[in-house]
Amino acid sequence: MCGIVGVTGNDSAVSILLNGLQRLEYRGYDSAGIYVNDQNGEDYLVKEKGRIDDLRKEVSATANVHGTTGIGHTRWATHGEPSVANAHPQVSADGRFYLVHNGVIENFQDLKNDYLSDVEFTSQTDTEVIVQLVDRFVTKEGLDTLAAFRKTLSLLGHSSYGFLLMDKEDPDTLYVAKNKSPLLIGVGDGFNVVCSDSLAMLDQTKDFLELHDGEIVVVKPDEIKITNQAGEAVQRDTFHVDIDAAQADKGTYPFYMLKEIDEQPNVMRKLSQVYLNDDGTPVINADLLDAIKSADRLYIVAAGTSYHAGLVGAKLFESLAGVPTEVHVSSEFAYNQPLLSKKPFFIFLTQSGETADSREVLLNVNEQKFPSLTITNVPNSTLSREATYTLLLHAGPEIAVASTKAYTAQIALQAILAKALGEADDQAAAKDFDVKQQLALVANGMQALVDEKATFDKLAKSALLHTPNAFYIGRGLDYAVSLETALKLKEISYVQAEGFASGELKHGTIALIEKDTPVIGIITQQKTAGLTRSNLQEVAARGAKTITIVTDALAKPDDTIVLPTVDERMTALLSVVPGQLLAYYTSLNKGLDVDKPRNLAKSVTVE
Repeated sequence: MCGIVGVTGNDSAVSILLNGLQRLEYRGYDSAGIYVNDQNGEDYLVKEKGRIDDLRKEVSATANVHGTTGIGHTRWATHGEPSVANAHPQVSADGRFYLVHNGVIENFQDLKNDYLSDVEFTSQTDTEVIVQLVDRFVTKEGLDTLAAFRKTLSLLGHSSYGFLLMDKEDPDTLYVAKNKSPLLIGVGDGFNVVCSDSLAMLDQTKDFLELHDGEIVVVKPDEIKITNQAGEAVQRDTFHVDIDAAQADKGTYPFYMLKEIDEQPNVMRKLSQVYLNDDGTPVINADLLDAIKSADRLYIVAAGTSYHAGLVGAKLFESLAGVPTEVHVSSEFAYNQPLLSKKPFFIFLTQSGETADSREVLLNVNEQKFPSLTITNVPNSTLSREATYTLLLHAGPEIAVASTKAYTAQIALQAILAKALGEADDQAAAKDFDVKQQLALVANGMQALVDEKATFDKLAKSALLHTPNAFYIGRGLDYAVSLETALKLKEISYVQAEGFASGELKHGTIALIEKDTPVIGIITQQKTAGLTRSNLQEVAARGAKTITIVTDALAKPDDTIVLPTVDERMTALLSVVPGQLLAYYTSLNKGLDVDKPRNLAKSVTVE
């Protein structure tokens, strides 16, 4: 989450920072800010709640903001509400140090208690703890800025961060560090820049240095020094970003699918912004809620990935709203309609809003005069027009055939709707469920996962690149995600992949296990975690290569992929991301067209 920019040695620092932030606004725009210094003792800190345009107005209203070196940040709030005080850059108590930060400091409260009990904090952010620590180690222990920065980093454990620090007394220098959060150094002509995405600085340079976790960089206008955790110098070549017109819509991404995977944290933010008030109250049409409340059963109808999202949604509607919910494959339902309840309500999940199988069901539903809702990413699409109600996903265009962000948007929007429905029906479970906070945690967790691309690339090469088949297993919600992650792998990499309820393995499927068959176990539900682990042991005993995707709360030392912990009802939004990335890198490393797999189309408009 969030976006970082920095520049040193350029008279146009203010405009470079603002323009860079504008391009990173997709990462969040709860608040934004810049700090600039002109090397002659004049410096300016400008912060504002809201979008980059709001920050621009504040900069224009502040007299003579200028400088040659500066840092900037656009924020998606995690610690503390969106406000000027919580906006970055955060400042040390004596006004000497300025810091912008992406990520989450897991032990910030312990650090605050252990080192900074005498400091008066001005924000609710974890970021302020870091800048105050640097200041303390400089002023109280006599360390220079770099040593103080390095000592601070050594205290952060496994926290995720991308830091960009300035010292007012060393005004042309940027101090940079990262762990699990991307940062790049852009090499200019007589100046240098820093950014969390090259897209932010492509108008300044197309030559960038990639930073690795644990590295610290000192950036001056004419010098870039990279050191590793041991303090040893690191030499690295730049890479050139050359975007032609055909790639423009993809930005710096080689494929739309990767771009759309990366956009998922922002989609969570967008849904929260559109459908939730500041206090977390859902903003859902009252007539729609009344219509659903009048139903005695929900019928979710969908195809492919949307069907898998519906399986997760059914659990949300039942657990939060107490409404019995069935999920049906649209192509089956259209011609084999089951016996319906007396007062059914239909929910159609569709990315395109043009899915022919689902539309056939909707036509039948309309003939029977049952109420319906379409949840889609495309306004004014066929299913949107023909259903009684519509809720939009606001995920932005999804170009890749393999759906990613539409799937997670569908689940998130169903969670919001289930919360609204449950509250409207006075359900205690819904009242106790803070969906706004959960979506913020999910968005942050997604960002942490998508920032670990090298990990998934390596795992895909070692486990999936040369296998003819693979299995995903899980129970409950994890089974639903197993179906989706298996679909992602098979549709773009052509690996024969299947998702199974893990307890069903020994009822037949285990016969397919051979030496080195990949079996990926998804474990996010406490009551079934031990059972799925037992099933993994059963296949491992028969030669399978096992991989685990586990929430932090349930993790063991030898687990493969550990997910940040969120409410168990929301884990599908995180556990699917590793499956998306494993599929992507398997396809990529096979040299396939990731965005346009054979025999498939984005919108299925024929039955």
